[in-house]
Amino acid sequence: MELTILMPCLNEEKTIATCIRKAINFLSANEIEGEVLIADNGSKDRSVEISKKLGARVIEISEKGYGNALYKGIQAAKGKYVIMGDSDDSYDFSKLIPFLEKLREGTDFVIGNRFKGGIEKGAMPFLNRYIGNPVLSFIGRLFFKIEVGDFHCGLRGFYRDKMLSIGLNTTGMEFASEMVVKSAIFNLTISEVPTTLSKDGRDRKPHLNPWRDGWRHLRFLLIFSPKWLFLYPGLLVLLFGLLLSITLAIAPFKLGHIILDIHSLLFSSSLVIIGFQLVTFFAFTKIYAVTHGLLPSSKRFNTIFKYLNLERGLIIGICIIFMGIFLTIKSFLIWYNADFKELIPQIVLRSAIPAVTFLILGFQIIIYSFFFSILGLESKNQKT
Repeated sequence: MELTILMPCLNEEKTIATCIRKAINFLSANEIEGEVLIADNGSKDRSVEISKKLGARVIEISEKGYGNALYKGIQAAKGKYVIMGDSDDSYDFSKLIPFLEKLREGTDFVIGNRFKGGIEKGAMPFLNRYIGNPVLSFIGRLFFKIEVGDFHCGLRGFYRDKMLSIGLNTTGMEFASEMVVKSAIFNLTISEVPTTLSKDGRDRKPHLNPWRDGWRHLRFLLIFSPKWLFLYPGLLVLLFGLLLSITLAIAPFKLGHIILDIHSLLFSSSLVIIGFQLVTFFAFTKIYAVTHGLLPSSKRFNTIFKYLNLERGLIIGICIIFMGIFLTIKSFLIWYNADFKELIPQIVLRSAIPAVTFLILGFQIIIYSFFFSILGLESKNQKT
């Protein structure tokens, strides 16, 4: 069988018949060997009855959620290709040729672009159309370098086996973002085709919750981009904190009428520690994601343990601890020379604060080195 037209369904008795008729007529008019598959997610109305009566195949998905319905539907599909779309009559299932042509040409994943094809007045809420969708699509393009203008278009087609091979696992509306992101991460070819969005035919509110589901999309994009979540912010914070700390450890810094001194040194040293932790968490996240199949391996990943091995980490950590000990002794001698009496904070803290910072960083590097070594062993075991 060449094509499965997949529709998730939850109480869509007002529109499901129209969608099924359009899909069946499309298959018949274009002489395509295919099926219409309804992934019902617990409808309490006549959706299932109507679907079966019109000749669609129905599977019932007990696990709630848009992602669950679609993933189980993809698994159950019999077609080589799957074209999916909502069963609320907002997408026109009689105009799927552009999707099918791209798939036949060898494109792994084809997604519609409603902004290029046309959005009927009232079909998309103002916030979704002008803020939510454009912003999330921009973030997706920025984070993952995907040339897709409409990340959340619900009309999309793909090779069934290839889509199942990339490990989709989200259960809610963020499933739409996961399909795009993981397709790019696992090097599936992606293309866009213009499509239209009509005002849906339902007489109730949509299942989509703009704020909740928008956050779930954003959360997914952040979690699957540890560079933007941890690495880039961490490097920025670490560099700023390091430069400011070095400056203030030498002498106070004047910025117009503002004087930055030891109090600022304390905060800048904290930024160094925070930045370092963010960068190491990037490494932890990346290694965990690769070893557990959430992200693909790469040449950079395969060589990471050549540079982040236990021995090198121990040497660096011990050296930094000795720097902290040296500055601690220096601070103690300042106190000793003052006969253990009251000290001038501007003098003693200029070495005491860096001393504490070095000691914390040194011990963290040693601890993290052991942890990296454990993760490295896990990675090697999974490869074998």
